[in-house]
Amino acid sequence: MLLPFLDFLAESYGPFRVFNYFTFRAILSTLTSLIFCLIFGNYFISFLQRNRFGQVIRELGPEKHYEKKGTPTMGGLLILGGILFSCLCWGDLNNRYLWIVIFLIFSFGVLGFLDDYLKLKYDSSDGLSAKMKIFWQILFASIAASYLYYSHSIPAEISLFLPFLKDFAFNLGVIFIFTSIFVIIGTSNAVNLTDGLDGLAILPSVMVAGGLGIIAYISGNIIFADYLNIAYLPGSEELLIICGAIIGAGIGFLWFNTYPAQVFMGDVGSLSLGAALGGMAIILRQEIILAIMGGVFVMEALSVIIQVTSYKLTGKRVFKMSPIHHHFELSGWAEPKIIVRFWIITLILVLIALATFRLR
Repeated sequence: MLLPFLDFLAESYGPFRVFNYFTFRAILSTLTSLIFCLIFGNYFISFLQRNRFGQVIRELGPEKHYEKKGTPTMGGLLILGGILFSCLCWGDLNNRYLWIVIFLIFSFGVLGFLDDYLKLKYDSSDGLSAKMKIFWQILFASIAASYLYYSHSIPAEISLFLPFLKDFAFNLGVIFIFTSIFVIIGTSNAVNLTDGLDGLAILPSVMVAGGLGIIAYISGNIIFADYLNIAYLPGSEELLIICGAIIGAGIGFLWFNTYPAQVFMGDVGSLSLGAALGGMAIILRQEIILAIMGGVFVMEALSVIIQVTSYKLTGKRVFKMSPIHHHFELSGWAEPKIIVRFWIITLILVLIALATFRLR
């Protein structure tokens, strides 16, 4: 939104040419979303409190969580506001990759908002039905994946790449659409499952966004991409603006979401953040790297799958409770200890994932 005006100024005033560098705009994007959340955070929390948008605690959850009942939720609206405002200010609005991720953030955010709103309006409601949620998730993911497939200009945009193998590139063809839908929906729901403790989901999302931002920078630079033997994807560097916005908004939200939380992000935040991370991974052709970076999200999702499958087949539970962070809670771990250790694990996994590019 600001780029045309800044480009006009750069023609007459040399110092404004700094805005031509997307790395500088990425820094501004991070700061803008961070300041946005810090400025409006308290006002937004007060608004949620006045309108009694308080968290509903399920009776099936750990007893320690009952004291969190009534804590304002739907704080993800603050995150989305910071991300979208920052991207519109500093992003290149002619870049199709930017709009695809913005579409995923907005559409999954609306879906999460409806789910949260129904839970709050009807205390006994579980929100949207599982069938309804998966239907809309498939629809939104299909739109994004189909657009990417039918607008691709080079084979690399729809090819599968594997870590450690520098010459491996398998053209997925139309299968790309189906794998992309799976990644977007899987990541969205995995982040949603992880969002069960104060700050547990937001900082890993920030770290993964940071890792994807580095990959976006490399993939959009032909010299760096060639040096590290990864696909050169012109225009993908603009995703660094979105990654910066997610990092800034995430850290700003963590200011209020850290233990003990003043506000929860709700489905409106977790579903949209997960969709954004999944969308950027498929654009950058790094779905497997995303699975490594987001190992905590994968672990949380798998714990639920294992628990449900085991109970249906044998009548026995593998974990004391799922997702797995509840298992550690019931095992006597303090909530802050679980949160920080999951943060540390994510940092390690992001570094390992980035290291694979140098080991090809």
